[in-house]
Amino acid sequence: MGHDPAGAAAATLAPHVQSIIPRINVDEFTTLEFIDAMQLDPAASQAVARALAIIPEMDEERGRMILHGQIIPDLLRQTGLVEWAGYAYGHDDPYGVPAWWRKK
Repeated sequence: MGHDPAGAAAATLAPHVQSIIPRINVDEFTTLEFIDAMQLDPAASQAVARALAIIPEMDEERGRMILHGQIIPDLLRQTGLVEWAGYAYGHDDPYGVPAWWRKK
């Protein structure tokens, strides 16, 4: 079985995604707002840096695109704590399609 860098990056982030959602004090948030919240938590911020180092892209921008567009949205869905609430039109995310998430 081959090495799965995206899976390894997701495993690095999963416990932090799971623990941050209950601490968010709004009912809806965008993917970028969630990632910003992760940066406020020292352990989660370190996990983001480790995840970006695991993703085998040529530059940080591409790595962040994978993180914002694939890994974080997948992890948010997997928690069962939130649901996708639509595209976040008018919200800029330089690394992915902006999306709303609603706490259940």
